Amino acid sequence: MGLYSQSEWSKQMKLIEDGNFVGWLRATLFVVGVAMVFGGLALEALPNWLKAYTFLAGFAVMAVGGISSRAHLLKIKPFDNSYKKARKSYQRKDGRE
Repeated sequence: MGLYSQSEWSKQMKLIEDGNFVGWLRATLFVVGVAMVFGGLALEALPNWLKAYTFLAGFAVMAVGGISSRAHLLKIKPFDNSYKKARKSYQRKDGRE
């Protein structure tokens, strides 16, 4: 048996909160991305194609962390389900769009 039940575990490991990534995930994505960028540039033992891939993947991870932090500051909710309410408001009463 595990320490936590399935419902307790899902409450603890929440990655999206209020339509955006949680704070620790945003910071982790940014820091890991920066580490991958500098690791891709600095490690001489890697082949050139792997260094380039690490650099580009790190840049993408860093961008996701940075953009999600900016979205949080601007109160933008990219993972919110509010579009469903707006979509229903445009439907006619007979069920057609």
